Amino acid sequence: MRLCFPQSDVRRTWTVELLPQPGGPVLVCQQCAQGGQRLTGPAARSEVLAHLASHARRDLLPAHLRTCQCHERGCGWHPRHRGCHGPIRLLLARDHGGRAWRLTDACTACAAATSQAAVVPETILAAAVSSRGRANTRRKRHPQGPDSRTRVQEMLNYLAVALPTATGADARLIALQCALRMNNVARVRLPLGLLRSLRLGSASEAWRELSEAGWLRPFMSDGGVITAQMLDAALLTQHPARPDRLQAADWAVRSASSIQTDSAPLPRLAALALAAHTVAGENQGAVSAEQMARECGCRITALPVILKHLVAEEVLVSWTGTGEAGDLRWELVSNRA
Repeated sequence: MRLCFPQSDVRRTWTVELLPQPGGPVLVCQQCAQGGQRLTGPAARSEVLAHLASHARRDLLPAHLRTCQCHERGCGWHPRHRGCHGPIRLLLARDHGGRAWRLTDACTACAAATSQAAVVPETILAAAVSSRGRANTRRKRHPQGPDSRTRVQEMLNYLAVALPTATGADARLIALQCALRMNNVARVRLPLGLLRSLRLGSASEAWRELSEAGWLRPFMSDGGVITAQMLDAALLTQHPARPDRLQAADWAVRSASSIQTDSAPLPRLAALALAAHTVAGENQGAVSAEQMARECGCRITALPVILKHLVAEEVLVSWTGTGEAGDLRWELVSNRA
């Protein structure tokens, strides 16, 4: 049985010629399909070497697959010697008094036997490739403007003005996600799984409320995703950086889902509003009772019942209020902050 070894399709020999012309030498590459490239006299050599190096960078091959190209061609590039041995090197050779240049893989023995040739340190190619890779790597993006907590707080305050007073808590939770997740043409796609995370189900009544308020126009769900076109043009000026808005939307989902045992949307919206108004890095916060009621879409008189419910759900440690029009203060459970 004859053993067959895979042969590489990558040719590891690149040859260019410099053809003298009245306006200057022309570089002709045997591997490139395009015609000759005219060179300037003083920089001709540099451009030849750069052209050959570009081929070597594009046609990279693992070291264990590289073979001595000189031996493949019958060792006709040098006088006879004892045979191929030693590691494979990248060899640059000059022929015909500098009118032809060759870059090829050659073993250490063949490289030493080749006249007018020099071994090219492959660290030069590796450094060029790595620097090029770093240049093409996208820089890590840093958030612009306020953090997620502040973005949600500002959007809740905006929705308290933009939406009708009677808009329900489930519709406000959806409106918040739509406002934070919409793209640059004011269109948003909400997965049904996200609505389930908020324990809203299909929320058909909430979508109807937002549609009748003229705030958005929902479309039919497709493949588990609900698409809507936002009709509030002012939203395009609220948060210009979409990656930061998406991060804030995820933060809002986690905060609104902090209540595990209750499916009512109003306590979830209240828990989200409290978290948004809590000082970052602390467990305590304060806001006017009137503003909290507007953001939750409820009456001020309903706040004590909601807050007591959040204490029972272990979202709040305690809360205090100084009258209906006064400040509301609270302390979140440490793992909810």
